[in-house]
Amino acid sequence: MNTSSSPKKVSCPTCKKETIWSPDNRFRPFCSERCKMIDLGQWANESYRVPVIEQDEFDNPPSLQ
Repeated sequence: MNTSSSPKKVSCPTCKKETIWSPDNRFRPFCSERCKMIDLGQWANESYRVPVIEQDEFDNPPSLQ
């Protein structure tokens, strides 16, 4: 349990500026609405992607156990 009175600080994922992680920061983990919208735009433009390894279903048929 964290008993210190100082709020936790994190780096904004977009601009790397240090920001406070608390319920008072409605944009967390971002420092501002601007940084939050930049990140959302990156997802919308498909700049961020989750890698997928495609397999041919005939190469590795499922087990019949």
